[in-house]
Amino acid sequence: MSKMLKKVNASNPKLWLLIGIGLAGAVVVVAETRRRRHRNLPKEDFGAFVERIELLPIPQPNQTQTLSALTFAIKDIFDVKGYVTGFGNPQWKKTHGEAGKTAIVITALLSDGATCVGKTVMDEFSFGISGENKFYGTPTNPQMPSSIPGGSSSGSAVAVAARLVDFAIGTDTTGCVRIPAAFCGILGFRPSHGVISTIGVLPNAQSLDTVGWFARDPSVLHRVGLVLLPLTSVELKRTRRIIFADDLFQLSKAPSQKTAYIIGKAIENLSGYQSLQHMNLCQYIASNVPSLKGFHEKLTQQQNGLSILKALTSVMFSLQGYEFKTNHEEWVKSVKPRLGRGVSERVNAAMNATHDNIKTLYKVRTEMRGAFQHLLKDDGILVIPTVADYPLKLNTEKGFSSEFHDRAFALSSIASISGCCQVAIPLGCHNDCCASISLISAHGVDKFLLNTVLDMYSTLQEQVSVAYALPLLDTNGSMETSELLKEKGNTAFKGRLWNKAVDYYTEAINLNGTNATYYSNRAAAYLELGCFQEAEEDCNMAILHDKKNVKAYLRRGTAREVLLCYKEALKDFQHALVLEPQNKTASLAEKRLRKSTS
Repeated sequence: MSKMLKKVNASNPKLWLLIGIGLAGAVVVVAETRRRRHRNLPKEDFGAFVERIELLPIPQPNQTQTLSALTFAIKDIFDVKGYVTGFGNPQWKKTHGEAGKTAIVITALLSDGATCVGKTVMDEFSFGISGENKFYGTPTNPQMPSSIPGGSSSGSAVAVAARLVDFAIGTDTTGCVRIPAAFCGILGFRPSHGVISTIGVLPNAQSLDTVGWFARDPSVLHRVGLVLLPLTSVELKRTRRIIFADDLFQLSKAPSQKTAYIIGKAIENLSGYQSLQHMNLCQYIASNVPSLKGFHEKLTQQQNGLSILKALTSVMFSLQGYEFKTNHEEWVKSVKPRLGRGVSERVNAAMNATHDNIKTLYKVRTEMRGAFQHLLKDDGILVIPTVADYPLKLNTEKGFSSEFHDRAFALSSIASISGCCQVAIPLGCHNDCCASISLISAHGVDKFLLNTVLDMYSTLQEQVSVAYALPLLDTNGSMETSELLKEKGNTAFKGRLWNKAVDYYTEAINLNGTNATYYSNRAAAYLELGCFQEAEEDCNMAILHDKKNVKAYLRRGTAREVLLCYKEALKDFQHALVLEPQNKTASLAEKRLRKSTS
């Protein structure tokens, strides 16, 4: 080494500078590698909790506690006696004292037997939909760890999705429960505005704030609702009108035809549901909310659906900004808190806005409430996508792009401004991402909506497994019913439900009697049931329509062998070998039958 340095003049200061830079670079690389490894390590409890606490159930003598043995978590926006409510920001926590009382909703849940196990991470001040928090970290989405969990009730959604609790409480102002529910693949309920007490809940914007909750199981979602929602008279059995918002599904990346098929088939199998109706919701809003017109014209002259929803979003943000400023201006100006990206822009915009048109904003809200009461009445259920896009990757600037926000808030603004109740329902996966639809009902019929979820949920999930497996569309852009029936038959066959499989294949044949695969598949189910003559007849039909259907020859050969028609069976297996020389089943059967016939 010393000889090498002599050759290049070891006394040269530039040389030592270069060596120093190289060593420093190596140290930086090692440090960055360590940081990356640390970031990739699994977080304890998926990073859902900002603080672990235990609040035990409140004993209620001589009273049945419907939430007994269930655990739950709460967003760090609810007061708990003896704890400081953090509001997602450490400077807020430092400048506020312990709560003197526990929020009414938390007391209600404890009184009904549930146990609270912790406070969860949230976006600062309940602004934002990414779920990312600069100070407390971003909870890990259990379904897609490299993607955002959604916010602002991110920790509550993650705690449920990761099975850390049975249910969790959050708040929903502009989509803060519905969006993380969609991204994490769970159920999320936003109740009608004002029906659940927000006493003991830090306000973001009172005209929009609601207490919402998450669950994996529809029965748990329902039980929590019975505890939190006000007592009403006995829920009457009503016919349900399901309305599919065709125009809104054009915003969604999930295939709208398949979603419509899933909903349509689900309600076909349930009593008390009218046939699926279709509508253009944006046209309805434009016609029935006249005060929105001024906001629409300011944004764009194009009379298209997205511009109507952008106008609605503008009203929502203006209302939120006005009320947030009213609630927190004094604290923001005196403390001048450090804020994370995205949040600082929203807070600054709220502080600097003048809100000269506040009366018009409230008028839009009133007109939206009336328009949706007229549309849905007490029996209507509107179906929309919960979100337009799939969750974005973590730590990406795109997460704060206007397009992502515009499309997300366009959908969430509908219930936020109208005050209607909305439930987000997972609908399987599409392109390896969680898919979600939402059901919206009129203000005040929350229990009716929860009952509908309980009624429809299992049937919806059954239809999902079939519809999302199919790429086929007919010439009108709808799913081919016969192909869907075939796939349902295949699913029943795999589940060893042979009779059900026969029924589905029979329905498919009734719709399309020239498809060889339908006959061949029904023959396979008949073989499992021991109906060998029926299997042989179906194979005859399959071969009639497709003389190269190898499976039909194999299945007919099997049926004929059992029926002791060895020569005919041998011919079938030999024909199969002509079509597929390497077919092992046909080869073994041919050898066996040669011995039998000789």
